[in-house]
Amino acid sequence: MHDFLLKEISNTDIEKELEIIGFDKSYRHKAKDKFEYKNFKIFNLSVAQANILKQTALSIGADCATHREVITGKIEKSSCILGGSIAQLTKISQKLQAQPFGLKTLGNLLSEKCSPQQTKKTKIMGILNITPDSFSDGGEHFKLEDSIKHLNKLIEEGADIIDIGAESTKPYSKEVTANEQLNRLIPILEYIKANNIKTPISIDTRNSQVAQECINYGISIINDVSGLEHDANMVDLLAKHPEVKIIIQHSKGTPENMQNSPEYENLMDEIYISLKNKVEFAISKGIKFENIIIDPGIGFGKTKTHNLEIIKRWQELKTLGCPILLGLSRKSLLELPDATNEEKDLYTLALNSILINQNIDIIRVHNVKIHKTFQNILN
Repeated sequence: MHDFLLKEISNTDIEKELEIIGFDKSYRHKAKDKFEYKNFKIFNLSVAQANILKQTALSIGADCATHREVITGKIEKSSCILGGSIAQLTKISQKLQAQPFGLKTLGNLLSEKCSPQQTKKTKIMGILNITPDSFSDGGEHFKLEDSIKHLNKLIEEGADIIDIGAESTKPYSKEVTANEQLNRLIPILEYIKANNIKTPISIDTRNSQVAQECINYGISIINDVSGLEHDANMVDLLAKHPEVKIIIQHSKGTPENMQNSPEYENLMDEIYISLKNKVEFAISKGIKFENIIIDPGIGFGKTKTHNLEIIKRWQELKTLGCPILLGLSRKSLLELPDATNEEKDLYTLALNSILINQNIDIIRVHNVKIHKTFQNILN
């Protein structure tokens, strides 16, 4: 009797695994697509579209799950889950090009989402709160000399971006006026400009007046936690400034009410559709697609269970095609209300290490140093 040795492969570099076993070098790059698998959820197809998609998938050995009544025609719409190797999905996309009912468009989209994506090193966004009441470090950097000191510390530690906020948006916080935000922001922005600081600066604000003044100082990014919903003028303002990027965040409600028993029927679907609609709205108003960054909004209208689900499944948002930011630093999902910030930073790093290993685009953190040290260990 032969003793077989069987091992499941978890290495995402399947081309390297093919090389190790001596697979033909000339065909290795193409063959890897047969061993890499993807599952796509496609929303609200007509019965005809769903049937054609399912039969196309089955014809090349892949599969497509539909509502059980698609075959009877008793329903009008069905979402589908299409799964297969990249090679199979590419064949499906090609076959859909010749199909009716608008499936050519779906074929093009599927082909685009199966194309190889270049992975980049995760960027570390350091946090500078110049507020008296932020949930973690409120008041620590409120004075100008303290904010300058922390700014330079973040730069020295290697922050790729620095996110400066003058309004706390923690749960149950109250709105801060534009004038008060600017009174807090302008001194540090004048320091940044006078010292010709090159690190990209993001401003955490929901207010278009604040955004405009900060843009005048040359900032690179506006981080709007309301996802363009708080101030109707924000989207038009940003459309006029193609040199400025926008972070569009998902939030269920406002800081005043977002943690009042938030509920979802399907968390990731609802976040995905909401962000998709916000991105399309921004583009329709003249904002360039390449200027948009998305954030699923850890802690903004979510329970601990919701937050952990986002951390596990954030990659589902990659299909939108925008860089993705996640900010979980020192937040309540850690369930460490009495811990020091140093302790919270260690547990923050533990969760962020997962995201860094998965090549998320940006993480927003209080402690830049330990995250940069971790990156250096990996590299």
